[in-house]
Amino acid sequence: MSLFVERGALLEGHFLLSSGLHSPRYLQCARVLMDPAVATRLGGALAERLRDALGGETPGAVVAPALGGVLVAHEVARAFGCRGLFTERQDGVMTLRRGFTLAKGEPVVVVEDAITTGKSTREVLDAMDAFGARVLAVGSLVDRSVGDVDFGVPRRSLVRLEVPTYPAEACPLCAGGSRP
Repeated sequence: MSLFVERGALLEGHFLLSSGLHSPRYLQCARVLMDPAVATRLGGALAERLRDALGGETPGAVVAPALGGVLVAHEVARAFGCRGLFTERQDGVMTLRRGFTLAKGEPVVVVEDAITTGKSTREVLDAMDAFGARVLAVGSLVDRSVGDVDFGVPRRSLVRLEVPTYPAEACPLCAGGSRP
């Protein structure tokens, strides 16, 4: 967490998260990942946290949703010595594009920069099911869900951060006149 604070990645204010929820704090992981040496170090640390969850298997690929997870997937894949892939939305559905493929039954790890509600991660898991891949584990640099999200596979993160989130209609920041 000190690295995020040191790099100015922990922001205070009123934020609209990709989940649609509002929050008074936001972790801008890109502020940390913009330094290649730090990104490599964080990816290696996340890979180490994930290893015990893999049951001795090595993933054939590490997959993340674009855009926030791309660098995380690349660096975790570097640590595992496998391919780093990412999914994108096409016609509203998360899918592999750009010629990326997975073999049926191929073991994969799904990663994110930060998980709050798990929506993007679930979309990647659905895409992995569509390709017939076998998800071994889910990892993230930051767990903002405080462990409340279950993906049906082991899950690891580097940092757990309790950040309050609110639906727009119940947001005390909005009620106070602030806008995200």
